[in-house]
Amino acid sequence: MTRQKRIVAIHDISCFGRCSLTVALPILSATGIETSVIPTAVLSTHTGGFTGYTFRDLTHDIRPISEHWRSLGLEFDSIYTGYLGSFEQLDIVSEFFDDFRTQNNIILVDPVMADNGKLYPSFSPDFPKGMLKLCQKADIIVPNITEAAFLLGRPYNPGPYTEKYIKDMLMELSSIGPERIVLTGVFFDDRHLGAACLDKTTGKISFAFEEKIEGYYHGTGDVFGSALLAALLNGFDLADSTKVAVDFTVESIRKTKAAGTDVRFGVNFECTLPRLIKSLNLY
Repeated sequence: MTRQKRIVAIHDISCFGRCSLTVALPILSATGIETSVIPTAVLSTHTGGFTGYTFRDLTHDIRPISEHWRSLGLEFDSIYTGYLGSFEQLDIVSEFFDDFRTQNNIILVDPVMADNGKLYPSFSPDFPKGMLKLCQKADIIVPNITEAAFLLGRPYNPGPYTEKYIKDMLMELSSIGPERIVLTGVFFDDRHLGAACLDKTTGKISFAFEEKIEGYYHGTGDVFGSALLAALLNGFDLADSTKVAVDFTVESIRKTKAAGTDVRFGVNFECTLPRLIKSLNLY
């Protein structure tokens, strides 16, 4: 048996509403990856569509966890970050990268901060500059179109896009530093939606699309990022991993819509896990 891969996911926990760690942990664990976690905050629900939620900031717990892990000599095949709620968290996670980077591990940053042309309400206008610095230390970044625009200081383009526009954006994002870029929310027409990716080591740009399902579904970015990383750590290249992640995310949305699930509750990814496991040739 080959050595089991181990990652650390640095995200918040929403106790209800499938997103962040309650998405990343089951998806990565189900695909054979030992998944450790550093929770950055605990919320009663996620913030999309809910009011009156509770919030406990865990910023000051991150460094002590890191110090304890260093004393144990722990190593990780990947470090995976999602929503980071402050400049202080960005700085602490940047230090974590320095402490736990190895020659062989993958640092994947999902620069969660914006969608539909706007920053999330909790972020100040200068937050993208801080996120940009973190992305410079990543091996892979997974922004959506809005986040990519903020990282690059570009005006937001609502689409549809041209292939040239997306390729130019990928190349510009690669100049930040990461070797691999995956851009989500890409569409060339009103019928299909997906992602594009660039591997700087090969210069290869690839696209993956599925039929668009109308509506806005919370937590899909976390579903996508977790499936992407699962595929990468199971030996798939970037293009195939992107396709796996697009297929898994869209099928999860499809099952959610068919079940009539309240979109605030996140997507029914649990029902789609057998399909993901099979697509990764795990049985």
